[in-house]
Amino acid sequence: MPNFSLPALTEQVLYLAIVFILLVFPRALQKYNIPAPLTCFALGMLTVFGIADYSQDTTLSFLAALGISSLFLFAGLEVDMHDLKKGFWPLLSHLIIRCLVIAGFTWVGMHYLGYSLQVSGLIALALLTPSTGFILESLSGLNLDENEIFWVKSKAIAGELLALLLLFMFLKSGSAGDLGTSSAVLLAIAFGLPLLFMFLGRIVIPFAPGSEFSLLIMVGLIAAYLTKQIGVYYLVGAFFTGLAARQLREKMPTLASDDNLHAVQLFASFFVPFYFFYSGMKVPHGAMQWESLWIGLAITAVVLPLRVGTVALQRMHVNNDEMKSSFDVAVALVPTLIFTLVIASILHEQFGISDTLFGGLLVYAGITTILPSFLLNKPLSLDVDNPPVH
Repeated sequence: MPNFSLPALTEQVLYLAIVFILLVFPRALQKYNIPAPLTCFALGMLTVFGIADYSQDTTLSFLAALGISSLFLFAGLEVDMHDLKKGFWPLLSHLIIRCLVIAGFTWVGMHYLGYSLQVSGLIALALLTPSTGFILESLSGLNLDENEIFWVKSKAIAGELLALLLLFMFLKSGSAGDLGTSSAVLLAIAFGLPLLFMFLGRIVIPFAPGSEFSLLIMVGLIAAYLTKQIGVYYLVGAFFTGLAARQLREKMPTLASDDNLHAVQLFASFFVPFYFFYSGMKVPHGAMQWESLWIGLAITAVVLPLRVGTVALQRMHVNNDEMKSSFDVAVALVPTLIFTLVIASILHEQFGISDTLFGGLLVYAGITTILPSFLLNKPLSLDVDNPPVH
């Protein structure tokens, strides 16, 4: 008879249980308009506070990195420059307004709350940046028409491109030397990715049909790891990989084909729950206080009406849209869950923000994520029942 080790079996059962719970239980709660990512996040918190602390588990950490990297790889693949050009002037005005609002929030944080430029800027990004990957995965579950979907998608992508640039600048603004070195590395990655894909397209793809998906995932993970090493987190490299692959669609049509986009979306939908689960386990005990709740509610009361109002008013005056359509687009752009989680973690680990402010940012992220589920009638989810919307 085989000699099975009891600890090994226990560990395997544990991982199987986590996979089963994360893939089944959150979906079951979606009928109550509870977004699946929030359920996964709550399960992580319950696990670390009520069962055992697995926040240092290397397997779960790797699965979480796979989740966030594949989600931003998908977001990069969804960037269609032709679509962005079609809405150039409205998108430009949208980005100008966003820059002004981010600058205003950064100034308030520096002059009234006593934060540094880096901390104030990062908090502004955490509060104001829609989570594009999450929103794109959720579009099929929102009650929007094709025109509204186009504008939600375009504004989310344009906003994320701006946010990633500002994230890099804020993180590296503390040292001119570090900014210069990291910029050089980032530019090398950005220009090297298309060359790498074309090289692989010559020596691998012709002899291994169907390998494009594997190449996308592996190159995305390598780029994500490299940007993590220069201190700008996984999402930048993964997003750049998807962006590079999408821009090579004419030269390498199978690389960013619709089938591959759908495959990456399915891949992300499987691994993203681990990211939220692992993020829930990283919440410090000090964040679980009433003060965090009040901070989160106060932030929401100030920021949420401003965000919805500025987008809706811009659409009514620039696009001449009806009030309801403008409001629906603005609400669909509200979720900030992923960006808020990522930046809150950076602020807590690298800049030492208080546990209560960390908790307040989580409360705000939770409210922004769940709001469209009720106002737009259908729950946001991580399910992938339809191919990506183009």
